[in-house]
Amino acid sequence: MKAIVLTRTGAADKAFEIREFPMPSAGENEVLIKVSYSGLNFADVMARKGMYKEAPPMPSVLGYDVSGIIESVGKNVTNLKPGDAVFAFTRFGGYAEYVVCNAMAAAKIPARIDLSVASTLATHYSTAWFCAAEMVNLHEGDTVLIHAAAGGVGTALTQYALHKKCIVFATAGSDEKIKMLEKAGVQVAINYHKEKFEEVINEKTKGKGVNAIFDAIGGRSVKLGIQSLSAGGRIVCYGASEMTSSNSKFHYLKTGLAFGFYNPGLLTMAAKSIIGINMLRISDERPELMKRSMDEVCKLTEQGVFKPVLGKVFPVSEIAAAHVFLESRASVGKVVLEW
Repeated sequence: MKAIVLTRTGAADKAFEIREFPMPSAGENEVLIKVSYSGLNFADVMARKGMYKEAPPMPSVLGYDVSGIIESVGKNVTNLKPGDAVFAFTRFGGYAEYVVCNAMAAAKIPARIDLSVASTLATHYSTAWFCAAEMVNLHEGDTVLIHAAAGGVGTALTQYALHKKCIVFATAGSDEKIKMLEKAGVQVAINYHKEKFEEVINEKTKGKGVNAIFDAIGGRSVKLGIQSLSAGGRIVCYGASEMTSSNSKFHYLKTGLAFGFYNPGLLTMAAKSIIGINMLRISDERPELMKRSMDEVCKLTEQGVFKPVLGKVFPVSEIAAAHVFLESRASVGKVVLEW
C-alpha cells in the first residue's frame, strides 16, 4: 500500500514522500479501513514543523482521521463489519491507503452523509462536542466566544452553540468569512484584522464578559480571553495555531510566553477556569470518552444539528499544497486528501 511519509521538518514542499508499505492487519480489537479520504489538522502542520512533541519520530506517517470502508475486523469486534462505511480517529498514520485503528475509535457514517464530508466528523466535530458538551455544558442564553469560527472545529462549535440557543461571538479573518458566519446565525461576528475581540466583548456585554471561550489560537488571545470572561466563565484551549505562523524559535518562545502565567488562587478568587483539551491524549487514555463523543456526533448529524462543512479536497499527490492551504488559514471547514 502507499502512504505519505514525513521525512524532514520544515517547508511542506520538501517534507513529504510517497512510499510503499506492507499491508497492515487488524488486531483482535481493531478494524482495518480502506481509506477514501484522509483529514488534515493543525496538529499535522505542527508536527511537520517539529513543534508537536507527541508526533511519531521521522520517518513517520501523519494524519489524525480518515473516512473509508472497513476491509476486515478483529475477532473481538462485534459492532462493525467488513463493508461498513466509517469515519475514524487514527492517532496518526492516517495519510495512507489503509489504516488500522481501535474499533472504539471508528463509527458508522450517518445516513445521507458522503464519505468525503464524513471525514470532517472524527476530529473536528468530536473535538467540538467534547469541548462544548462534555467539558462546558452550554446552556440557553450563555454568551460564547468562538475563535477561528470558520475553521473545522470552529464551524462545529458554532453550530452546536447556536443549537443550544447561546449568544455567539465569533472571530474570523476575512469579510467573506464574517458574512458566512452572520448568515449561519452568529449574533456578533468579529473580523480580527479590523477589530479587537476583547473590546467588542467589553462593549457588547457592558463589561460583564462572556461565559465561555473556545480558543484554538493560543498565545496572547488566551491571556486576553481570560480577562474577557465573566464570573463562572471557562476558557477551553484546544490548539495553538499561532505557534505555526512562523518558523522562528523567537516567535515560538514569544507566543508561549504570551499565554501568560496563572495562579490557581487568583483564578479561584475570580471564579474563572482554564481547560486544556488534547484529543490524542483522550483517545489514548480514555477511549470510552472518544467513543461517546463520536456516537453523539453521529446522533447530532442525523438530527441535522451538525452540518459538516467540507472545505477543500486535494489529491494525495498535492499533499504539500494541502498543508500550505491549511496553514494559510484561508480554509473554511475541513481540508482533506483524496485517495
